[in-house]
Amino acid sequence: MAFDETKDTGGKTKIFKGTFRPGEAGDRPNAGPHRRSFLVQAGMAGFGALAGAAFPFHRNVPTGFVSPASASENRLVGKNGLTLLNDRPLNAETPPELLDDTITPIERHFIRNNGLPPDNPDPHTWTLTIDGLVEQTLSLRIEDLRDQFEVVTRALVIECAGNGRRFFNPPTRGNQWSYGAVGCSLWTGVRLKDVLDKAGVHRDAVYTAHYGADGHLSGDPSRSPISRGLPVWKAITETVLLAFQMNGIPLHPMNGAPLRLVVPGWPASTSHKWLTRIELRDQVHDGTKMTGKSYRVPSYPVAPGEKVADEEMVIIERMPVKSLITFPADNGEVELSSEVRGHAWSGDRDVAKVEISTDYGASWIAASLEPPINPGAWQNWRAQLELAQAGYYEIWARATDSAGDIQPFDIGWNPKGYLNNSVHRVNVHAK
Repeated sequence: MAFDETKDTGGKTKIFKGTFRPGEAGDRPNAGPHRRSFLVQAGMAGFGALAGAAFPFHRNVPTGFVSPASASENRLVGKNGLTLLNDRPLNAETPPELLDDTITPIERHFIRNNGLPPDNPDPHTWTLTIDGLVEQTLSLRIEDLRDQFEVVTRALVIECAGNGRRFFNPPTRGNQWSYGAVGCSLWTGVRLKDVLDKAGVHRDAVYTAHYGADGHLSGDPSRSPISRGLPVWKAITETVLLAFQMNGIPLHPMNGAPLRLVVPGWPASTSHKWLTRIELRDQVHDGTKMTGKSYRVPSYPVAPGEKVADEEMVIIERMPVKSLITFPADNGEVELSSEVRGHAWSGDRDVAKVEISTDYGASWIAASLEPPINPGAWQNWRAQLELAQAGYYEIWARATDSAGDIQPFDIGWNPKGYLNNSVHRVNVHAK
């Protein structure tokens, strides 16, 4: 399936090729099984209250299950099949088999919140301010963005830096993402570069600072849940968008409606949701979750569990090379002759090849790899398996990018559980 970059004409997005289907708690301790069980039971209690009756079998509900009624309470309306990791702030990931689409449907795009989303923001009155070290301060409504700048649509990958945190040992703090904190939807908006060009960036500006309308979990309006930024050189690249549509319709509330940044290839925390302001600064931004160990990794290899001083941590920039098996599903059944497929991506680079193994890495076969739809999109791959006999197998996938970086079998530990790009493995039974 292929797409061309498209332009918005008269408020209607034209897609000339292909089709699509519209549609960590921050740094708190792990939301382990007991915590998740509590959330499920609390959700079931809410269901009983909504229904006006008790829910007799709520203790039997599987971890991560969200009922239609409690989904409303947890703001998962419009999301289908996501696994709830935390409800305050709301965080939910997508099982890999539900990420099989070339373009991630809105209902299957993961949710990563740091604070409390704004209630019912009005896209008609929403205003974005560009200020700081600029020639002129801009105050722009979404209508102004449409009218004053070229509107484009691109398929872009957004991935949480903590994707894969669940597999670190010893465990690290934060949401225990497995594989599903990633998605590649079609984003419509304007280039941040064009807006900054109009504002006129001072030569002394080195970093952006992003601010949104989400509130701190404490309810204290003086505190921010997150405020991150980008080096100016990254902010003015062609693929960084100020987006107001997702898959051809307005953004989902949990994906940043009515306006967000989309910064493909860098941690999703830089793709600020519910965006209200971008400040240009003459220093590396020091906002909430820009300092200490937030979205940082050690500047040198460390032993598992080793203490690392804050001054030895460096800011994460580009995300590493990675692949994902989306078919078959983990613990599924396959025929002896069967297809395996998925996606691969690598920060702001292309993926050069994807390989598959069914014998624990003793041998590898090359998958057929498609080019990206556009810069910043993931690449689709598929391979045909010919298994010798019925039985249990592990299917492994590894990607190599255009700079020669290869997915490792395992990665070094870091204190916050970031950047896990180890080989993706699924278990299957061949019949």
